[in-house]
Amino acid sequence: MPNNVQQINFHVSGMHCASCAANIQRRLKKLPGVKEATVNYGNHQAAVSFDPHATPEYEIGQTVAKLGYKAHIGVHDHGDLTEKERVEELRQLRQRLFVSFPLTVLLLIGAMVPGAPDWLRQSWLMWILATPVQFWAGKNYYLSAWSALKNRTANMDTLIALGTSVAYASSAFSIVYENQLAALGISQLAYFETSATVITLVLLGKFLELRAKGQAATAMKRLLKLEAKIAHVFQKKTWQDLPLTDVRVGDRILVKPGEKVPVDGNIVSGSSAVDESMVTGEGLPVEKKAGDQVIGATMNTSGAFEMEARRVGDETMLAQIVRLVEEAQGSRPPVQNLADKISAYFVPIVIALSLLTFGLWLFFGPDPVWAHALVSMVSVLIIACPCALGLATPTSIMVGIGKGSELGILIKNAEALELGRRVQTIVFDKTGTLTEGKPRVQDIQMMRTFSVQEQQELLGRVRTIEERSNHPLAKAIAQYINDKGIPSAETAPEIIDVPGKGVRAKDTIGQMNIGSASLLAQENIQIDADQAQFMPVNMSRVYVADNHEALVSFSIADTIREESASVIAALNHQGIQTIMLTGDTREAAQHVQRELKLSQVIGQVLPQEKEQRIKELQQQKKGVAMIGDGINDAPALAAADLSIAMGQGTDVAIATAGVVLLRPDLRLIPVTLALSRATMKNIWQNLAWAFGYNVLLIPVAMGALAPIWGITINPIWAGAAMAFSSVSVVLNALRLKTFRSHI
Repeated sequence: MPNNVQQINFHVSGMHCASCAANIQRRLKKLPGVKEATVNYGNHQAAVSFDPHATPEYEIGQTVAKLGYKAHIGVHDHGDLTEKERVEELRQLRQRLFVSFPLTVLLLIGAMVPGAPDWLRQSWLMWILATPVQFWAGKNYYLSAWSALKNRTANMDTLIALGTSVAYASSAFSIVYENQLAALGISQLAYFETSATVITLVLLGKFLELRAKGQAATAMKRLLKLEAKIAHVFQKKTWQDLPLTDVRVGDRILVKPGEKVPVDGNIVSGSSAVDESMVTGEGLPVEKKAGDQVIGATMNTSGAFEMEARRVGDETMLAQIVRLVEEAQGSRPPVQNLADKISAYFVPIVIALSLLTFGLWLFFGPDPVWAHALVSMVSVLIIACPCALGLATPTSIMVGIGKGSELGILIKNAEALELGRRVQTIVFDKTGTLTEGKPRVQDIQMMRTFSVQEQQELLGRVRTIEERSNHPLAKAIAQYINDKGIPSAETAPEIIDVPGKGVRAKDTIGQMNIGSASLLAQENIQIDADQAQFMPVNMSRVYVADNHEALVSFSIADTIREESASVIAALNHQGIQTIMLTGDTREAAQHVQRELKLSQVIGQVLPQEKEQRIKELQQQKKGVAMIGDGINDAPALAAADLSIAMGQGTDVAIATAGVVLLRPDLRLIPVTLALSRATMKNIWQNLAWAFGYNVLLIPVAMGALAPIWGITINPIWAGAAMAFSSVSVVLNALRLKTFRSHI
């Protein structure tokens, strides 16, 4: 994103349908300096990328307000706000249904039940009964339609308000001018039960829809409830119970057995087994000791330990996961563009079709022509409400991403969720991905004679240099020297990184080169064949040299993950090409290929070359996924169609990836692809139903079947069908909650 472009995410109150979201989005995109704007009706979230110099942030809020909605810019707890609004809207709907339902029942009995009491058949009484339903229970439809009209747009509420108003007004008109109409041979047109029933059914459908959407957000609710409430903090020479808002980085915290870890940090004393399933999805408790990281909101199952707070508040892993899940649930997959394009023109087209229907029935319909024309027009307006179309994609996305978070898969945007089903090639990094990422020094070889003191001084200098690197091999060497009890050198060296080969360092004693044989060759330092002892291909060798000769070498090995072979076999069985990219020698890469039966390996690849390799694979027009964990993987992750980062990887890799595996388990990769396919299948089912519903039923409502079979749709049944369509889409999306992983 350019430096002058900012992005804000905020909650929007007052949206009633997909057309509301489309209208807000369309208006925001017209603001100067706005690069992109998305508004999601599914979770009432908006995301706007804009140039603050062209359009200030407050102007975005004002634009939303002018449309009749409210933008909660600067409010971070979107999930809580959404839930509060949902609960309040449910309460209001319950109140309106409490009034409209019995009144509608009375109207239906009076109009349709043979043998109903005469007093229920009185037109004036029916008018009185229908009025509170029309203007109190249905007032929000008028308010929303009026707001849309002021902004020269239309939405679903426009159709409801227009359709029910026509039925109500024509009925009232026929009562007031009953004698005059009778003189013209036009019988009384009383359809109060129709307008009341449509409003009641729409309210009922909205009520059921909101309840179902509440179930769709259960994953977010569970995440938000995970946090501990207090922390035992050591202050003023005593342990004090403080709320989490008062915990600061560096605080010393006591975590007792059976308590939740309050914030992210490192254990400084004690040990325990920590249940991390609520964050990572890992079912078994993880053993923790001094120096290990612990995650806020996880459960301490056994021993007590003291920890140092490293991340608090919005910086904790849980807070970041919640924020990313919210943003992802509000993002839009490319497939949503199809629904948006149709929704933008849908309402005006429906209004035009309703007027056409009225005219056709008026001129070609049977007697009473006015009654048939009016009923058919109202039926078209009611049955065509595009609510199901607007819910089809975002509801499935919300449930799918929520399900992923439950399984330990953090899907950072809807596009990544959609791309998963297209993957035909998966490219793996080796170290930390296919392997444990915790290499250990297996052997050390002094390549010339040193005294004990000289050897310790040399290794102390090496430790000082390697401790300043994040490379797994450097960490292994530093840890090995530390385990030998050899302290770091006192002077800090100047270090120059040589990507893919090692480092050059300079301290008060002189220059030192640490890295592969190719680094030494680059420095014209020879390695005698007698000194370079035989080493298995599954090991890496790191040399230490000064300006003239090699001094010492380390033989380092990394173990292949336990689940790597089964995951590769499962992917190969699905016809997915599996490739490993590594900076290791071709011999070492081929050893891993034989072990895991990978489709292909590419060895001796420098970090800057990984991106180019990904692009070459993409030219074969196959969906390419990249799985990595290191800084050197970031360019390749960014280039891949779908990028997946291991959760224990570097911040750069995690920030670049579209999917993050919250625990280091490769079995989550086929689960991710399966969840993507299941979610996209669910979306297409919803879209097919929403499109098919309108394509099939609008012509029927217009009367296309009347000349042949005499089939027409009454507005009451039109309202019921419209409500059922929306509820069925949400219920179908909720089926994703039953998705089962096979790990």
